[in-house]
Amino acid sequence: MKRLLPRREFLRAGSFTVGVVALSQGRFVKAAPRATVQEIKVISYEPTLYHGWPTLTRTANGHLLLVYSGGREAHVCPFGRVELMRSYDQGQSWTYPQVLCDSPIDDRDAGVVETPKGTLLATTFTSLAYVPILERALKISPDAPGAWPQQRLQRWVGAHNRADEAGRQAVLDCWMIRSVDGGLTWSGRYRCPLNSPHGPFVLRNGRLLYAGKSLWAKEPRVGVCESTDDGQSWVWIADIPERPGDSRQHYHELHGVEAADGTLIVHIRNHNPQNDRETLQTESTDGGKTWSVPHPIGVWGLPSHLLRLSDGRLLMTYGYRRPPYGNQARLSEDHGRSWSEPITLSSDGVGTDLGYPSTVQLSDGSLLTVWYEVMGNSPYAVLRQARWTLA
Repeated sequence: MKRLLPRREFLRAGSFTVGVVALSQGRFVKAAPRATVQEIKVISYEPTLYHGWPTLTRTANGHLLLVYSGGREAHVCPFGRVELMRSYDQGQSWTYPQVLCDSPIDDRDAGVVETPKGTLLATTFTSLAYVPILERALKISPDAPGAWPQQRLQRWVGAHNRADEAGRQAVLDCWMIRSVDGGLTWSGRYRCPLNSPHGPFVLRNGRLLYAGKSLWAKEPRVGVCESTDDGQSWVWIADIPERPGDSRQHYHELHGVEAADGTLIVHIRNHNPQNDRETLQTESTDGGKTWSVPHPIGVWGLPSHLLRLSDGRLLMTYGYRRPPYGNQARLSEDHGRSWSEPITLSSDGVGTDLGYPSTVQLSDGSLLTVWYEVMGNSPYAVLRQARWTLA
């Protein structure tokens, strides 16, 4: 299989462990728990548009919110915008999408979380990765092989020219918006120091943490930020160290959770030569002030979404981008010290353009996972969901 360029690198436009007790290296793996996938279905409404990189959350009132990058033509294009769908019936049905953010350039991965005060925070980042694609298309003679249809070319040029170069650079960043009325209205976008696909996570004491990576910087940082004002501002509190021989340039798409014993767990998409395209794990036992050196946990797949279940176990879900293409889940019964063998949620994919699953636990204890996927009958990615149960 051809080695893919790390996604965050492609989308570019243009001793730290004091106080940390490292957990085991995840080499002891338990058998996969028994699970039953009851239903898989497509939930997106627009079959001629591409949907990507969703995040699902369950609010305190039991409603489900799903955000993603919609309005798209392809995996990389100038049309991406952040959209929101809701379910009032545990994922049986979904509302038509509402547009939350639509900048003059590409709005990509979308995360969402509800704070202890009931505020909704939605995250995204912007990209100019489509520009080289457009520039190449403009150089091809209209009657030459590989030339784009004029209607498509004009559409891309028109989207690109929604802002001049200074305007495009001004909106190239990591962003957040917030709603204090359940998502009826939203603030304007404001900058964040970092980004990750699934957004911030909430600790049991109400603290808001955001594990991620700074983008578009000459020297990217990988670490954790905290908000003490309900998500209105974020302060960098800790860097996550890199393993000897690794480059933090190749750490991407983090997500975190607090285990039942208080340990903070963060998963990292890794594209360093050692454990390439595996999930690495880092832990903090001092509330996020310091972090262990990332280590492998024996999981090939990316990126990971983390959830603490009602019984205290940890669940990770992630895309599996080699045959059989699909999405998998694993459980930890020891606060992240070890992970089970994989649970297969889907295995009918036609290629690597899929994944980014996120999961919620419903009121009856069952689980709902949503991901994006290009299926065999269309070049446009859809949103799919699986309803499943654990024994």
